[in-house]
Amino acid sequence: MSDVTTTDLYEVTMAMSYLREDMRAPATFSLFVRDLPPGRGFLVAAGLEPALDFLEGYRIERGDVETFAAALHRPPKDLEPLLGLAFDGEVRAVPEGHVVFPGEPLLEVTAPLPEAQLVETYLLNQLCHQTAVASKAARCVLAAAGRPVVDFSLRRTHGPGAGWQASRLGALVGFAATSNVAAAHALGLPATGTMAHSYVEAFPGEEEAFRAFARTHPGPVTFLVDTYDTDTGVRAAARVLKEIRRGPGCAIRLDSGDLGELARRARATLDTVGLADVRIVASGGLDEYAVAELVHSGAPIDVYAVGTKVGVAADAPYLDAAYKLVEYDGRPVMKLSSAKATAPGRKQVFRCPGRPDVIGLWDEDPPGGTQPLLRTVMRAGRRTGAPDRWEYARARLAHDIAALPASARRIDDPEPLHPLSSLALEDLTSRVREETESRFCPERLGVSGSGGHADRKPTSPRRRTAGGDHGPTL
Repeated sequence: MSDVTTTDLYEVTMAMSYLREDMRAPATFSLFVRDLPPGRGFLVAAGLEPALDFLEGYRIERGDVETFAAALHRPPKDLEPLLGLAFDGEVRAVPEGHVVFPGEPLLEVTAPLPEAQLVETYLLNQLCHQTAVASKAARCVLAAAGRPVVDFSLRRTHGPGAGWQASRLGALVGFAATSNVAAAHALGLPATGTMAHSYVEAFPGEEEAFRAFARTHPGPVTFLVDTYDTDTGVRAAARVLKEIRRGPGCAIRLDSGDLGELARRARATLDTVGLADVRIVASGGLDEYAVAELVHSGAPIDVYAVGTKVGVAADAPYLDAAYKLVEYDGRPVMKLSSAKATAPGRKQVFRCPGRPDVIGLWDEDPPGGTQPLLRTVMRAGRRTGAPDRWEYARARLAHDIAALPASARRIDDPEPLHPLSSLALEDLTSRVREETESRFCPERLGVSGSGGHADRKPTSPRRRTAGGDHGPTL
């Protein structure tokens, strides 16, 4: 099935109406996250590259028209105005790997209105899911405090595609390897894996299982030691590891129980028999909270394998994100819905280390010392450069994480940063709000509403930022 038809039906019904009414002027839609999920001090922008792949290949073919027609219970000829429509717009976006905050556009699309509308669902799907997973995975790297983290999520992600994305996002945020063979091959990642409990159970005993495994795999091996009794399993693994003398790189894996205490006992056993170079890998329902607790306790764990909870971003599996029209045919527009008001106009995010981000208008001069975050990544439906690589995104993230205050990086009860608005954006918002209220809800005139950007509650009075003239807090 074509990705073109992977969309909500109302995108098609709106696009058909726009075409009928000859509403083809340029429209700008802004995709942003209203608020951070609980327990998050920042988000990691992700999903842009697959979104750009989708846009570059977007073209409605005959089969797509027939699918839309069937969904609407109409003859295909009624949907033929869509035939041949391709995405030929512009995209400005935050490159993958950058840290982002509430209200900041992850992406802005400017294209003829029907095109910009039709791609909404797919873009939200890609950026929201991948940003959520990348953000949780990045917190695992922080929690591990320099120890390697590897991805074991494939078997429980929401489909193979989501599993592939989780592997890529893990690499993007700093994971050392993945168990997903296809992703490892495609992305140039190390593949990692050990054995299952079923493997051990298939042999008469643990030592027989470990020896058989070592005979098949001549390099460093990792033995799973908690199929029956963990202490007994560690001793069995130690005997086999002493026999095979494989050198550095071998490990044991703990997958259940009190991982901290078991790791301490295992380390003592291994060290006593001269296997100080054998590492301990921990797995089994881990996420950043469990990893942070183990690290804080001083558990002698060398590698953390995270899976289910990270691959599905278990504690924050979705983002409160939106894709909203902010300009049509050169006219800034905004939504006034209670608690979901949006700010008009094309946006830019200005960043300076040590200061809050400033959300402004795309064509205004940057505040002193800041750099614009959104880049033009597509013009006329084609990328402006070569596809970005996850290695570059990893470097961006390392830079941005280092610039965050410790309060935003901490695992428990982080304090997220909130961007400011530029005066230019505030002034435009006030003007468009007054014009909109005078046309559609005159009873609101003279009543204080929710100023500011991106669905925020009423803002505090204007104040200057430390670095210049930009400033109501959002």
